[in-house]
Amino acid sequence: MAVETAILAGGCFWCLQPLFQELKGVKNVECGYSGGHVANPTYEQVCTGTTGHAESVRVEFDSSAISFEELLHVFFSIHDPTTINRQGYDVGPQYRSAIFYESDAQKAAADRTIAEVNKEGSWGRPVVTEVTPFKTFYRAEGYHQHYFQKNPNAGYCVAIIAPKVSKFRKEFRERLNVMANMRRVE
Repeated sequence: MAVETAILAGGCFWCLQPLFQELKGVKNVECGYSGGHVANPTYEQVCTGTTGHAESVRVEFDSSAISFEELLHVFFSIHDPTTINRQGYDVGPQYRSAIFYESDAQKAAADRTIAEVNKEGSWGRPVVTEVTPFKTFYRAEGYHQHYFQKNPNAGYCVAIIAPKVSKFRKEFRERLNVMANMRRVE
């Protein structure tokens, strides 16, 4: 097993974590902050939009089961990569679309995948996802980890996350890990 890491930002990390954690080959997904200039930021600081950090997920995956490029194709289908500093009602630089690459191979894969998504034209607008060298990932506070699993009846979860999860499960049914829903919630 070759474990690799992908650091991705695509809006609210509460929306990304439950999707990636269900994919075959994904070992762990953590919510956090990346891409900014403030060390050890808090959620409250990141929410001001002044830290430079984006709400991100760190996805640990077995690259023999799912490639970085395959993760990126999923990533580009589960958020709108064509809006700058925005995902739906969430507005600000902390909600930007970003790939924080850890190697030249990841950067090349990101550039290739963006070119493919743009060529397909599935979004009708060009991808504006930032492709930036990875520097640091700060794990978000504990109450953010597995938020959807812990709070399925919260308003945001019912209105925003649950429909995304349902759509994701239909669209990626063949790529889902049947044991994903049985994973321990921290």
